[in-house]
Amino acid sequence: MIPFEYRRAADAREAVATVAARPDAVFLGGGTNLVDHMKLGVATPDMLVDVSRLPLTEVEETPGGGLRIGATVRNSDLAAHPLVRQRYPALARALLSGASGQLRNAATTGGNLLQRTRCRYFQDVTTPCNKREPGSGCAAIGGWDRHHAVLGASELCIAVHPSDMAVGLVALDATVHVLGPDGARTLPLADLHRLPGDAPERDTVLAHGELITAVELPPASDMTRRSAYRKVRERASYAFALVSVAAALDVDDDGVVRDVRIALGGVAHKPWRAARAEDVLRGAPAAEESFRLAADAELAAAEVRDGNAYKVPLARNTMVAVLRDLTEARR
Repeated sequence: MIPFEYRRAADAREAVATVAARPDAVFLGGGTNLVDHMKLGVATPDMLVDVSRLPLTEVEETPGGGLRIGATVRNSDLAAHPLVRQRYPALARALLSGASGQLRNAATTGGNLLQRTRCRYFQDVTTPCNKREPGSGCAAIGGWDRHHAVLGASELCIAVHPSDMAVGLVALDATVHVLGPDGARTLPLADLHRLPGDAPERDTVLAHGELITAVELPPASDMTRRSAYRKVRERASYAFALVSVAAALDVDDDGVVRDVRIALGGVAHKPWRAARAEDVLRGAPAAEESFRLAADAELAAAEVRDGNAYKVPLARNTMVAVLRDLTEARR
């Protein structure tokens, strides 16, 4: 074990100041991802600042009828929260699809969003990986690429983001509250994560020392109450998504799509908001033909490799199935 310093923060501002002052310091939440990476030698921080006991553990209604979720709310508690289950079922289902019950009892909302890729090459320090060591190369390109990205990848990295929860939150138009050395700011959750581009080592747009303090869901509506999440994986549990789809659908009395939100998991370096598919569907009949046209429009930009070409038809069929189920559920 590489030696490191441990501190328990008294409040959020102290945590931010402490990490910001040390280039190799990191925040410690539930530790379900970070501790594994420290054991593997993937992460080598010289200081852990424990934020798991900060008073960010509440799920509260906002004045407009939304929800504010503290960054240290445990995944299991959030999935079981009555207002989440009633108003945002896509989020509850996404949370229950992730990891095991034991891990959900430890994992936090903020930590879940910041978990790193499960690419086997990223986690193997004997192989080149631009995300782990910029400029070293990408062993997945030309290697074992079955689980890798088909959208938004670059010539430097084809890894995918592993979070189920984040996909559900993107489809629900969540926002993220962040506290940093320069103060507080808010950004759409869809803008939190980055595509790899020429800097795959940067997973998010957060600066060093910025701490997620809360996630906020917009006011509940009939559309959010009829939201859904579906995860396709290689085994029934304890597996990351090959493809996942979160969607919320609003259909008028004439069977026309008024509004729709769709996000995909397992296909890109970040939770993928399916904006092209949404544009195709708004004003179109809520019918299988429309759903397939929308999925094809979204996936037209896919770039596949020998091992992951199956993800395109899998994503198409999963998207169609979720939208079809949401349409039938309202009848």
